[in-house]
Amino acid sequence: AGRGAGKMAAGGAAEAQARFGHSVKGLLTEKVTSCGTDVIALTKQVLKGSRSAELLGQAARNMVLQEDAILHSEDSLRKMAIITTHLQYQQEAIQKNVEQSSNLRDQLSHLLK
Repeated sequence: AGRGAGKMAAGGAAEAQARFGHSVKGLLTEKVTSCGTDVIALTKQVLKGSRSAELLGQAARNMVLQEDAILHSEDSLRKMAIITTHLQYQQEAIQKNVEQSSNLRDQLSHLLK
């Protein structure tokens, strides 16, 4: 009877060891899966980061182009303001000439009567 109990104990130990092996395999599989998921997430994040850096670089280049365009526009506006002032002076001079010629015409017509 003692030997039978020994066999049962050995069988129980082997069964416990097998169960332990299965649980270790299960945990290991879970860990590998989790690690794989983390690697995928990390890869996605790195790719997103590099894309963000690329977009930031593009935005910086666009801002430089916009700044050049704004400076050019500002220069053009300044030149247009100067031209407008000159045109106003010319308009005033023409108005004075028209008034003077109309005065001269009146004087001539008065003299010729």
